Amino acid sequence: MTSTPEDKQTSQSGTERWASLIGGGALVLLGLRQGSLRGALMALAGGGLVYHGATGQSGIQEAVDMNQGIRVEKTVTINKPADELYRYWHDFEKLPTFMKHLKSVQVYDAKRSHWIANAPLGTSVEWDADIVTDQENQLIAWASVAGADVDNSGFVRFTPAPGGRGTEVKVVLEYNPPGGAIGAAIAKLFGEEPEQQAGDDLRRFKQLMEAGEIATTEGQPSGRK
Repeated sequence: MTSTPEDKQTSQSGTERWASLIGGGALVLLGLRQGSLRGALMALAGGGLVYHGATGQSGIQEAVDMNQGIRVEKTVTINKPADELYRYWHDFEKLPTFMKHLKSVQVYDAKRSHWIANAPLGTSVEWDADIVTDQENQLIAWASVAGADVDNSGFVRFTPAPGGRGTEVKVVLEYNPPGGAIGAAIAKLFGEEPEQQAGDDLRRFKQLMEAGEIATTEGQPSGRK
């Protein structure tokens, strides 16, 4: 008997379902054993595969979609010259003063540094990054190296603002969160969403450079009843 296209499609669908069930189950077990944020996200991703395998949905394709990177772009105008902003930013160990999601940055040498950042569920992620482009008073670009908890890259550009109004600071970030889209969704749920982070960081950087301090409302009454 000659198999029809429908038979082949059914067979392929069945194969995908079994692959989702087996692969998802393995991810769940491995993730739970790790006992970390990456492990928790891995377990959730595995659970999604198991669900899609059991219900016959396209778990493999959605697993591929989970691994798509995230890109963030933010720009702010600061009433300070580019060289002053560049010098402060380039001193990476100062970045946690206005990047609240960063715990610390340790500079190893002129090229490499080590970063530790807050993550959802009270955990943290770490990575080493290399400067890949450094144009004095204009541009700093970086990329994480192999073994990073979160693969990421990006740049900050300092451009004179029109009309002599200071400097436009543009930040572009690209990263692959652990757990892919699931990890990004959980991060957003727990207030660690990267686009919001980048905007808040730049606003604090502007306050710090223009006023010498970062305004805060912590500990003050909100005025709401």
